[in-house]
Amino acid sequence: MNFFEWMPPEWAHVLFVLFLSFLIGLEREERKDKDGHYSFGGVRTFPLIGLIGYSMSQLSGGELLPQAIGFAVVGGFLMISYWHKLTTSASSGVTSEMSGLATYLVGAFVYHEMFWIATALTVSSLLLLELKEGLESLARRIESTDILTFAKFLFLSAVILPLLPDMPYGQFQINPFKTWLVVVAVSTVSYGSYVLQRLTREKGGVILAALLGGAYSSTVATVALARRAKGEEQPHLFAGGILIASGVMYLRLAVLLALFNQELMKRLAIPFVVLACIAMIAGWLWSRQSDAVAMKGSRVAEPKNPLEISAALLFALLFVGMLVATHLAVTYLGENGVYTLAAIMGVTDVDPFIMGLTQSAPMLTPLHVASSSILIAAASNNVIKGIYAYALSSRQVGMQSLLLLLGLAALGLLPMFW
Repeated sequence: MNFFEWMPPEWAHVLFVLFLSFLIGLEREERKDKDGHYSFGGVRTFPLIGLIGYSMSQLSGGELLPQAIGFAVVGGFLMISYWHKLTTSASSGVTSEMSGLATYLVGAFVYHEMFWIATALTVSSLLLLELKEGLESLARRIESTDILTFAKFLFLSAVILPLLPDMPYGQFQINPFKTWLVVVAVSTVSYGSYVLQRLTREKGGVILAALLGGAYSSTVATVALARRAKGEEQPHLFAGGILIASGVMYLRLAVLLALFNQELMKRLAIPFVVLACIAMIAGWLWSRQSDAVAMKGSRVAEPKNPLEISAALLFALLFVGMLVATHLAVTYLGENGVYTLAAIMGVTDVDPFIMGLTQSAPMLTPLHVASSSILIAAASNNVIKGIYAYALSSRQVGMQSLLLLLGLAALGLLPMFW
């Protein structure tokens, strides 16, 4: 006969509360022995608090007010404990007392059969308590600008996005939700690269900077590498890094196409992956030439925060503008007009133009026109980056970078003839 068949469900609840609260008490007991000074609670106190939380819920029949009163009473005792700690120690934390309040809630959650929440609360508490040194060290390393940047990311993605209507408006079928979703997606890719660059400061050389910079912005990476190369005698290393950054750009575009237009992705995924592999492998091999001595412990440039609100708004305006311009070009100028627009957009940031095509194809822009325009814009951007490198860097680095990027641009146009 199964033991649990005859055991009342309340017994199982009590045992579960004891188990979870005992884990918290065990961690606090261990910490008390390490610290060597007064600390609230241990392997007996915390299980008792958990049982009080469960008992109050059981006696009140699940009513919120009695459970809240019990929570306040336990909180009062914990406040007395904290006051005593303040009088006996110069530096006193309130972590143990807060753990006691969490343990009370564990008992209440078990009564309401919210077992997953009770377990998650216990595990989270244990992690926060046990990882004290690591978390405090992390907090010391994080700068205030990093916190502000992450807050901006949450504001763009979790505050603004849900408020926008998800429906098309006007002649050009502009969807506010999808427009801002594009902004969030591009910002997320850039922000991910930005975070990696911040974490790898002074831990990587030119190649690592090229890889991360290409995911952030291959144009910015090219300019930064070209300027730095001007004062160093490593032309193959920097020219190879510039080519690698442009290769990563194709992977970045493939990811964005996969997110927003599966039909365009099916047409361009293989060409983009092939172009990325060719550029990255060729760039790495080029950087391995005789003068390529990677400078470990150096960085190309401090990455700029990609999540400025003004920059996001500008991107959204450019995205809508490119969507309208592409539709007008298709309507009044035909395919050649769209291709000309693509070549012009390569001079600046290609993301708004390409993301506009993901929203207009195939309803407003034919798929073959959209895919060819994306290839032209990317190739045009490679040509412009080659010109930037030639103008900003030393003669050797500039010429090598220009020739390599011109070759990549030519390869990037070949899929148009398939």
